[in-house]
Amino acid sequence: MSTQLSEDDVLKVASLSRLKLSETEVHTLGKQMESVLKYIDMLNELDTESIEPMAHAIEISNVFRNDQLQESLPRDKALSNAPQTDGNYFLVPAIL
Repeated sequence: MSTQLSEDDVLKVASLSRLKLSETEVHTLGKQMESVLKYIDMLNELDTESIEPMAHAIEISNVFRNDQLQESLPRDKALSNAPQTDGNYFLVPAIL
């Protein structure tokens, strides 16, 4: 993969991203994008023949707890930290 980007390449990516870039930004971002492409080229040099494809870099198992019915927080305790209540509900500023 070529890591050389033309000004048109940078402007095309900027257009797709709906960004308006100054000449300085085009130059700066062009250099940064070339650096990213060079790094990707380095990664492509790695021998991954013996590596099995994986969905995550680390092994992940389901971390969700079992869905079991349990006691909920008592109303007075839930309302105890609220800035404003009417004793039964949270009071919040009107939105509309």
